[in-house]
Amino acid sequence: MSNIKQIKHLTARAGFGMSFDNYAAGEKISLKQAVKELFKSADDYQSIKLVKEGTDYSMIAKGDENTRKMFIQQQREEERNLNLAWITQMSATKAQLREKMTLFWNNHFACRSNNALFTQQLNNMQRDNALGNFRTMTLEISKSPAMLQFLNNQQNLKNHPNENFAREVMELFTIGRGNYTEQDVKESARAFTGWGFNRTGEFVLRPFVHDGGQKTFLGKTGNFNGEDIINMLLEKKETAHFISNKLYKYLVNEIPDPAHVNEMADVFYNSNYEIKPLLEFVFNADWFYDDKNTGNLIKSPVELIVGINRQFSVSYQRPDILFQFQRALGQVLFNPPNVAGWPGGRNWIDSSSLMYRIKIPSTILNGGVIDFTGKTDPDDEAFIATMHNRQEAVNTRVQAQPDWNKFLTAIPKELNKTSIAQFMLEPKLSNTLINTINQSTDIKAMVVELVSSPEYQLC
Repeated sequence: MSNIKQIKHLTARAGFGMSFDNYAAGEKISLKQAVKELFKSADDYQSIKLVKEGTDYSMIAKGDENTRKMFIQQQREEERNLNLAWITQMSATKAQLREKMTLFWNNHFACRSNNALFTQQLNNMQRDNALGNFRTMTLEISKSPAMLQFLNNQQNLKNHPNENFAREVMELFTIGRGNYTEQDVKESARAFTGWGFNRTGEFVLRPFVHDGGQKTFLGKTGNFNGEDIINMLLEKKETAHFISNKLYKYLVNEIPDPAHVNEMADVFYNSNYEIKPLLEFVFNADWFYDDKNTGNLIKSPVELIVGINRQFSVSYQRPDILFQFQRALGQVLFNPPNVAGWPGGRNWIDSSSLMYRIKIPSTILNGGVIDFTGKTDPDDEAFIATMHNRQEAVNTRVQAQPDWNKFLTAIPKELNKTSIAQFMLEPKLSNTLINTINQSTDIKAMVVELVSSPEYQLC
């Protein structure tokens, strides 16, 4: 019996979707083999290294106004280069699971930085640890210049504690709201005093501004430092439950099943916060493949764009258009709305974004024109100013080249039009779509109709 339906669902959730290239191979392997292959492929990945290490940013800050302006412009350009590099990597890599989980951790440890090097460092930490140990990742990210700067821990000093970093570590990164007190926030902030970074972006512990006094945290008293706080948070099973619940909503269903989340939390906690066993448990669970958990999640904008790029082997003469797609759809990589990240789910859809979601796929596949008027904000002004023509930036011809020949020749000969549609879409086919399919005489035209449908927005 073919496992293609389950493997397709697995690839949609643990990656960015399955292409016809993999159809034949998918019919020949078991579901357990498919899960193993996902993890095996995840080890074949690369870090993104566009921004050079070792820049002395303090010297730039002391420079004249022109120097600072040039530096800001350079940072914007490097930030966009990082953005496009990551989109490109997700669109081409065999390590789909690692990039899909990097996307999850990037939103879990949400952060904005005006320093491209710091952004790159954080992204690579999330990628390197995406399938590793949650404790290790949390410690590394908590010491990253990007996060320390974003949450003001550089200003967290003995006798003048700044609680921002300590609060978010508990509320958003580990144990979750309701499992700690305001006094725990105050005491843990003291433990994180002195955590900072130097002018070349390396973590430093500044002992002269660290509070070395006794602290009482989660019912325990001692001379705790930042590592102690994180370890004590992870000793609490509530942390394993908080992360498992969030992962369930990302991978399975926006409405968590308490029994399944509890099972996940047990696996996560008992494995000492190893991420791989947790994911293996989910992907091998029967309930992961239940009908109620299939075709029910709204793709994030990045998942939508990357999925199209992968399915149709799209190349772009003007990669900057990918940044405009993200802006129009409401998810610009490395620019989350706040420290809580993007809320996801139904929040991805509003009247404006839905219009672009329906139009962008067909525009990419037909090389059409798309109007981005009104979708820019002040942060984009410097970027737009570098383009030859402002009107060109907001009313742009999408110079994309899908490889239609590769796509069409990869479709197995035995598949009829309905089977092609069922493979390309995760939800069951609606009567409207069935009518569209039956009336179509050209496979290419039918496919464009499919990717322009509301059903294509779901995975």
